Amino acid sequence: MIKERHKNVPASYLTLLKDNKILLLRRFNTGYEHGNYSMVAGHVDPEETFTQCIIREAEEEAGILLKSEDLKVVHVMHRNSGSNENNERVDVFFITEKWEGEIVNRESHKCDDLSWFHLDSMPENVIPYIRQAIDGIRDGIHYSEYGWE
Repeated sequence: MIKERHKNVPASYLTLLKDNKILLLRRFNTGYEHGNYSMVAGHVDPEETFTQCIIREAEEEAGILLKSEDLKVVHVMHRNSGSNENNERVDVFFITEKWEGEIVNRESHKCDDLSWFHLDSMPENVIPYIRQAIDGIRDGIHYSEYGWE
């Protein structure tokens, strides 16, 4: 009897930094974490790498073009979202200070704010696992786990 292998949901996140500020977006009308801040991000599609995913999502959500050589992985999170049967996730956080184009909210139907926040004074309503990742990135911690208690 062949046992089905364990599955995790992969996602990529973009940490955009400029002048010690981070770009965050406020989720709107998605049914998940409505009114809370996250990063430009998305699920990795089949046949797509984490890098390809974040390049695609950056253009779709913020209207900017990224180059793979300008991206660096700064944090990986193994997360238990507890939300459904696909609750185990692997989140890869990239960082860059280089992009082409003007940052614009290209998904206003899912995001009602796209703003820069100083790393030392982010809004209170940042999604908790996103806050943990940002803290880890700031502190040079490359791996963390969330939601396994």
